[in-house]
Amino acid sequence: MVLPTHSKPTAPVLSHFHLGGKTALVTGGCRGIGLEAARGLAEAGAKVAITYSTTDPAEADRIAASLSMSISASASASGTGMAAVVRAYQCDVTSRADVEATMEKAARELGGGRLDICVANAGIAAHIPALEYDEEAWRQMLDVNFHGAFWTAQAAARIFERQEREDGGSGGRASIIFTSSVSGILVNVPQKQAAYNASKAAVTHLAKSLAVEWVDFARVNCISPGFISTDSE
Repeated sequence: MVLPTHSKPTAPVLSHFHLGGKTALVTGGCRGIGLEAARGLAEAGAKVAITYSTTDPAEADRIAASLSMSISASASASGTGMAAVVRAYQCDVTSRADVEATMEKAARELGGGRLDICVANAGIAAHIPALEYDEEAWRQMLDVNFHGAFWTAQAAARIFERQEREDGGSGGRASIIFTSSVSGILVNVPQKQAAYNASKAAVTHLAKSLAVEWVDFARVNCISPGFISTDSE
């Protein structure tokens, strides 16, 4: 077998990770892992929408503005001159209609109607013995962590599939990233969190399933962080 030869690449490695001209949305982006995901996307050049649910709206706007200013200042100091754009949007991820409306609005306001990256990150955690769970608490965990992740991915996929048709087949350049958890793979000790673990296991397999189903117009990936110190409750 003869392996193909390729010319030596001339572009710097980091240029392949540049997201200038791209629009991204991160649910649960005002704190914790979501905030750092938004920071990374903005530092790479993307315009970023961060969604929040329980954060005070004024505080969410302050977080978005602070992120924009700090990244823009760093870019100016390094000589790139890139102005970061980060904007906050209130959204209830358990509501399919709210997720769709928020995503369309963010895409319209930040990307001229286009969206390129979606990070389905919003989630909650609770340590409750399984024998003590009531129906409301159990359903809330699944509504936010699992159903919310799916509504987020579905809304993004509708936009991505539409863009794929309009672009005449761009080869699935859009990206969906789920934030799952190592708790969806193993059982933490001594935490009693069966609902959380089950919800994250569902997210992990959902990502695998959608990666196959939506292969024609988007890439679907999933990360499973371990213990991370954040400001989230």
